[in-house]
Amino acid sequence: MKSSQRETLVYLVAFGLALALRMIHLGALPLTDAEARLALQALGVARGAGPDLSSQTAYILPTAVLFFAFAGGTNFLARLIPALAGSALVFAPLLFREQLKPRPGMILAVFIALDPGLLALSRQAGGTILAVTFLLFAWAFWAKGEAPWAGVFGALALMSGPQVWAGLLGLGLAWAIRQGLEARRPPEGAHDTAPRDHKMWPAALAAGAGTLILGGTLFLLAPKGLGAWAASLYDYLRGWGEPSGVPVRRLLIALVLYAPLPVIFGLTGIVRGWVSGSWRAVRLSLWALVALLLALFYPGRQVADLIWVLLPLSALAALELARHLDWGTEERAEVAGSIGLVAFVLMAAWMSLATIAQNPLDPANTIGLPVALFGKLTFTLPPRPISLLLVLMFILVVSVLLVAMGWSTRMARLGAVWGSVLALAAYSFAAAWEAAGLRVPLPPEMWSEGARPDQADLLLTTVDQVSDWTQGDEEALAVTIVGIDSPALGWLLRDHPVELTDSLDPTAAPALVITGEQQELGSQVPYRGQDFVWRQEPMWDNALAGDWLRWIVFRQMPQIPETLILWARNDLFLDSRAAP
Repeated sequence: MKSSQRETLVYLVAFGLALALRMIHLGALPLTDAEARLALQALGVARGAGPDLSSQTAYILPTAVLFFAFAGGTNFLARLIPALAGSALVFAPLLFREQLKPRPGMILAVFIALDPGLLALSRQAGGTILAVTFLLFAWAFWAKGEAPWAGVFGALALMSGPQVWAGLLGLGLAWAIRQGLEARRPPEGAHDTAPRDHKMWPAALAAGAGTLILGGTLFLLAPKGLGAWAASLYDYLRGWGEPSGVPVRRLLIALVLYAPLPVIFGLTGIVRGWVSGSWRAVRLSLWALVALLLALFYPGRQVADLIWVLLPLSALAALELARHLDWGTEERAEVAGSIGLVAFVLMAAWMSLATIAQNPLDPANTIGLPVALFGKLTFTLPPRPISLLLVLMFILVVSVLLVAMGWSTRMARLGAVWGSVLALAAYSFAAAWEAAGLRVPLPPEMWSEGARPDQADLLLTTVDQVSDWTQGDEEALAVTIVGIDSPALGWLLRDHPVELTDSLDPTAAPALVITGEQQELGSQVPYRGQDFVWRQEPMWDNALAGDWLRWIVFRQMPQIPETLILWARNDLFLDSRAAP
């Protein structure tokens, strides 16, 4: 197979894999408050209500078209645009083919398809993944000299919300630092593009302005969108003065636990690049460092801000792994054996870790074993699972050394690298599956902005059943929401007449009322109530070492439940209408 055909096949496979992972059960999970707030705006546009729009118009307006075309909004349609944009992101390395070279680009495409963070954000209703995809495409087309396409994608990136400004700021600062480092000695392969860039600006600005006017207003059908995108800069700057409450350590933990493969091999690529003077590695490392510092020091930080760190780290890891594809056909058996040995030992170490996580308070996992040597010298061995873990790590090191002495250091290097990649890839795929919300029961994950509703489907089914019993129509009965500010609840009941109020009039008697658990109904009319677990907030910031270990292995974390109560007026039930 020719190299060009192989490259095309790899990108098509990566795109198919990315699309499948982003489409499977896309509408199964209920929307969070952050997702529902944007989806309700799109639904309002589709229904002609003319709502005020947030700055993420690149998401809201196309989603409104889908809602209008299919005569209503669904969870699947609300997430379809981000899923498609996240799948298209795998072609970004192909657009940067000249900068990355073919092999690292193909590896990076697979990373993008399977990365847990990128997958989770692609399955969320919002403009975060749109900002990343459109900004990278605009950058790539600009580098290729395609000014009109660069302007179109640049405008779409500006319409994707405040996340684009975090990306632009990171790229701008990294570029400024790089200019300072390369001022005296330009890197090999660099050339002056200032004259070409100067000629490209008019075409790019014209295409971008046309996209903002036509796309930003849905071809003049939603005029409020014309200026809404400009609020994205204000939203981003506001985050510098309004802390989100997400601590710095949560971002660092998420980066290490969700992306160990890019972190390990990306850091290795950074060290190798700076030592060897590779301009690609230096530039990517500057981008990764600046993006990480911006995410950590940004008061309004969210775990989703790590997306700008994952991209350069993954590119660095791809460059590093491409260096270890240097074995021939005659060596495949030996390399495969070395890889299998390393992967087997690492899998056994994972099983030992799972034993500790299963019951961290078990005395066998916490109490060491006293040992007397020669009847005089006494010392204590670590607990049994920890001892087994240490023994396995010792076996791993000895095995690699024996391969180096018996065959060659090159064979040992290939086995250690690709055996580790195999084990970390299995872990990353499992983490991606769980971050996508495909595991049942749904585990707590860090990539969602706010907790996800738990018993939303059960609550909606109950409301529909009561409406069907009394009105003969599942969507006819009105629902009054008292003292609860939750767009996710409004989205859930979008097909019902809904009234929002801070307190219920004692003389009023709405058919269905939803209140918080601690809230008094305060009505003179008798009601019957049923409680539902609305959300469960993971205790990320109060978790102990044992909690984190159980989450790593089993995705279990202590959670704080939030309960809602659905009240139905007593006369809606048949037994209350029976004659005395």
